[in-house]
Amino acid sequence: MNKSVPFQLARRISLRQLQVFEAVARLLSYTRAAEELFLSQPTISMQIKKLESDIELPLTEQIGKKVSLTEAGNALHQASREILDTLGRFEMQINDQKGLRTGQLRLAVVSTANYFAPRLLGKFYQAYPDINVSLEVTNRDHILERMGQNMDDLYLIGKPPTSSDLEFKPYMANPMVVIAPIDHKLAKQKKIPLSVIGDEYFLIREQGSGTRIAIEQLFADAGKTLNVRMELGSNESIKQGVSGGLGIAVLSLHTITPGDLNELTILDVEGFPMSWQWYVGHPKGKRLSVIAKTFIDFMYEHGPSLLPESVRKVL
Repeated sequence: MNKSVPFQLARRISLRQLQVFEAVARLLSYTRAAEELFLSQPTISMQIKKLESDIELPLTEQIGKKVSLTEAGNALHQASREILDTLGRFEMQINDQKGLRTGQLRLAVVSTANYFAPRLLGKFYQAYPDINVSLEVTNRDHILERMGQNMDDLYLIGKPPTSSDLEFKPYMANPMVVIAPIDHKLAKQKKIPLSVIGDEYFLIREQGSGTRIAIEQLFADAGKTLNVRMELGSNESIKQGVSGGLGIAVLSLHTITPGDLNELTILDVEGFPMSWQWYVGHPKGKRLSVIAKTFIDFMYEHGPSLLPESVRKVL
């Protein structure tokens, strides 16, 4: 069998090109691939065109804004995943032999954890400065997608799905509070019944959000219907909407900063702060590196000390 042709092709294709193509093929978006890899969109397009020139076949096709893979693109996507997974396992073996002197930690967290995860990673980096740390902050649905594709070492999520394929354990309390404009009619009232805030308009996260799951379950258990005025895609957008008078909201106490309380107030509602929980974990059977195992221990030891005073008073 003449193997000279594939070997010649392999010599022309760089590892970076495979990483770029794998991101485009997985996300089906040049824009999202550029954001994930911290590259410009023209750079992503140039790398894909270079690949297509080397392979002499189109890899993607675009109709309007929708990107899809050609037959050759699907084949290369599978090959690139296998190559990158193999190299990733090799890297893990090498890093384990080196211990904690060098290596990589990939962490993906839900957006509410973005208010303390960078501080935790910063403290970890101070202890282990030669470790390359990456942090992906996204919503719950994207976290589940990343889990399914085994893209990260560890995941921090508010409510992991019930699945025998996942291994999660409780990490830290994530109390939920009701926020309103500082001049809201209920701002100075005590022990407000849930039925009273049920008459208010709510600003709420998108479907699949852990925060939304929590508040919808609370209202369902009380036999109430949540009066949703608007869905917004981030906690910051919700806080801006509440301060602008569009409604009230339930958010993680971790997301409320001292500066927010210049325009917002936390309502004293019966049953709040509502108990909620973060979980840390990974797909079952995943072989954790020495670095990942050390970081889990580090999270439990140092995480609570990095929380704002307002949160620690509640926990």
